[in-house]
Amino acid sequence: MYKFNYHKPQSLDEARALLKSNEEGIFLAGGMTLLPAMKMRLASPSDLVDLGQIEELKGISIGPDTVQIGAMTSHADVAASAEVQTMIPALAELAGSIGDAQVRNRGTLGGSICNSDPAADYPAAVLGLDAMVVTDRREIAADDFFVGMFETALHESEIVKAVRFPKPQRAAYAKFSNPASGYAIVGVMVAQTSSGIRVAVTGAGPNAFRASALEAKLTADFSAADLDEINIDHSDLNGDIHASPEYRARLVVVMAKQAVRALGG
Repeated sequence: MYKFNYHKPQSLDEARALLKSNEEGIFLAGGMTLLPAMKMRLASPSDLVDLGQIEELKGISIGPDTVQIGAMTSHADVAASAEVQTMIPALAELAGSIGDAQVRNRGTLGGSICNSDPAADYPAAVLGLDAMVVTDRREIAADDFFVGMFETALHESEIVKAVRFPKPQRAAYAKFSNPASGYAIVGVMVAQTSSGIRVAVTGAGPNAFRASALEAKLTADFSAADLDEINIDHSDLNGDIHASPEYRARLVVVMAKQAVRALGG
């Protein structure tokens, strides 16, 4: 690990000022990806601006039809929240499936979505539930947020404050996970929302995406019975030692069927 300066701001204004004064600095959320990258010398920021002490970035607030989760709220807190379990049980279940206990207690919602890891779980929830990402400058719709591998629509130094999830009519998440890391080889969130059926996929491609063919099929008939007829284009999907692009394409359908069956379809 290269030498760096560590800062612990107490407010958003202080965090922004620290980053502005250190051109090679970077915000630190849970650090589940950044710190290992620094240990392997794959990343060498001059300064770490730790957001962990900024209280306005933490916590869960419940509205009549929404769940808003602060960016620095841990996966474990989301999984354990009785309010989230009641309002959006699929979201609590997804949070509880991330990594292991250590990762769930250190990793954060904001850190996960800002990193836009192609195998992370939360992007499927944000896309599938049609969430709104709330930053210190604006609100970004889920469909506009994830733009590539480790790439989002965030501007330089923009800070995610919270994610607002509308309560779906019903939703379920199914994941085929890597047995060692818990990362999604393929994860699929199926949700029936006020705007229709949404099917969001993580782990399969360079970033989370919606499976339009599955959405159309389920809109016409919300049943797992005929989903095998859907062929997912594997030309842009990931391939590695764990699964080929073709295998991931098949897993998208299999995981979608599991999620639909969990919802009675």
